[in-house]
Amino acid sequence: MQEYELTVLVHPDRQEADLEKALTVVRDLVTTNGGKVVKEDNWGKKKLAYKVAKQDFATYVLMDVELPAPAPIKISNALNISEDVIRYLLVKVDARERAKLEAAKKNQSEDEEESYRG
Repeated sequence: MQEYELTVLVHPDRQEADLEKALTVVRDLVTTNGGKVVKEDNWGKKKLAYKVAKQDFATYVLMDVELPAPAPIKISNALNISEDVIRYLLVKVDARERAKLEAAKKNQSEDEEESYRG
């Protein structure tokens, strides 16, 4: 299984209940293709840099997922025809880069604690 980041832009007209339905569809899509959602982060409704599907806003949701090799193409095909998802980005995570990023975050938080005590 490989680690991926899946960023989904959900149609802005979806209310809270409809948003949860759309995210459930995405989660089910991941699990039915043999993957699992490790972490999910809802960034809320944000203004887009340019119009996408005639929309100025979208609800951003970032998911860290683990997927087997054939799953990404199947998920991409399904998200391409989804009415709730106006755009998505599925990116393979490089384990070495993630380790470097986490180490940098840890060092930064330690530095902040030291400066606070200072």
